[in-house]
Amino acid sequence: MRVLGIDPGIAIAGFGFIDKIGSKLVPVQYGSIETEARTAQEIRLKQIYESACSLMDKYKPDTVAVEKLFFNKNVTTAFSVGQARGVIILAAAQRGLPVSEYTPLQVKQAVVGYGKAEKRQVQEMVRMLLNLSAIPKPDDVADALAIAICHAHSSVLSHKISEVTRP
Repeated sequence: MRVLGIDPGIAIAGFGFIDKIGSKLVPVQYGSIETEARTAQEIRLKQIYESACSLMDKYKPDTVAVEKLFFNKNVTTAFSVGQARGVIILAAAQRGLPVSEYTPLQVKQAVVGYGKAEKRQVQEMVRMLLNLSAIPKPDDVADALAIAICHAHSSVLSHKISEVTRP
């Protein structure tokens, strides 16, 4: 199973493709989609959408995992991130790809085993689980890989639960 993890953002959207082969997680490609701050919002969203489409077409994921929208104080930032999430989810939907969403707490729990883990702990576990020589940069890329790992771990449990609960 190939998973595309996305940490959405308007300035930087991290992405990470991983393959789950048995119990092994293998990194395929990871990086970020970046847009210029002084560019009109609609142009930035178009750039994110087109980049997401291109990446999905090139690396052909089986599923997409996206971080759920979370914000504390800055509503303007939340709206921008929500719009970026929207165009990424649209790109997946147009390709018939299932989309799963995870909260930061769920991602930390799946990757580190502790829902209140520090960012550095999550990044180090991503590095270790994917056997990378260094923590991916910027932070959004490591976060995207963590989201993909979360989905890879969660999908096994979801599959087993559906097998047991089937009539």
